[in-house]
Amino acid sequence: MTDKHELRSAARRLRKRLAETDPSAAVRAAGHVDALPAGLTVALYQAMGSELDTDALSVALEAAGRRLCLPVVLQRDAPMIFRAWSPGEPLELDVAGCPAPLPLADAVEPDLILTPLLAFDAFGGRLGQGGGYYDRTFSERPHALRIGFAYAGQAVERLILDAHDIRLHGILTETGYTAFE
Repeated sequence: MTDKHELRSAARRLRKRLAETDPSAAVRAAGHVDALPAGLTVALYQAMGSELDTDALSVALEAAGRRLCLPVVLQRDAPMIFRAWSPGEPLELDVAGCPAPLPLADAVEPDLILTPLLAFDAFGGRLGQGGGYYDRTFSERPHALRIGFAYAGQAVERLILDAHDIRLHGILTETGYTAFE
């Protein structure tokens, strides 16, 4: 049986290949923004490495009248908070080394949280980087819809989830939006 460390390594290699072979995937995914569930405040992320880029999606969401925010890690073993953000506003690195809004930005509560991932399955399973930031945050915000943002090619048959792994409500890829039961 493959452990999560090996699965993450293989998923990172696959995602890197997908990013290299399909550079327009993020723009195509942003074209499906109208299919996303309702929610006034939407949390995105600033893509790092081969994560599916959110630039086009942020512009499309803002054009659709949605308020945007980004996650901020203030403590390594705590849930993330969210701060209001619009494309072009300055960012700084948070405790985890991720680009985040400045402390002067308003703290907000998202209705929808779009999350990066390494792999997903048709049952809402999500394989993240392994830091637990999103799972801790999801458990603190059960009202927020959890949507993965990924390449369609990151789908796997079935992920084995641990007790602390929290399922997604849906996935947005370059091929469209899919809600999970």
